[in-house]
Amino acid sequence: MAASGQADMVLEEPRVLHLDPKISVHMLMASPKIASLSWGQMKVQGSTLTYKDCKVWPGGSRAWDWRETGTEHSPGVQPADVKEVAEKGVQTLVIGRGMSEALKVPPSTVEYLEKQGIDVRVLQTEQAVKEYNALAARGIRVGGVFHSTC
Repeated sequence: MAASGQADMVLEEPRVLHLDPKISVHMLMASPKIASLSWGQMKVQGSTLTYKDCKVWPGGSRAWDWRETGTEHSPGVQPADVKEVAEKGVQTLVIGRGMSEALKVPPSTVEYLEKQGIDVRVLQTEQAVKEYNALAARGIRVGGVFHSTC
């Protein structure tokens, strides 16, 4: 303590965070919470949009347009549907198969993700959203693709 009875002030030099170039910015961002789910509608924290089907990852979300990859209920979710989310540095990817689980997920899609070291959870969409939000709340870099109707 200084003679005046006040604590001495210690000034530190500003610190610069040096990142490994192999770490992407997505690995530093949190996975957004899925704020709401109802038949045909999903809302994601940080977005003003309402999605029918959506993709989410650490730091973002967007509509999942099946026409981009020619996805249909069967054969279902293809590696091309999950590639974008997988490339965002996720540890776990949750797939929501729909409210009635009409959307299939072939083994080739699960194998594609597992070969990249990504843990895969395939669930009915309401359960998938609960699982995704629980993982995100624990700070896990989680991503997902969710079908909000059948």
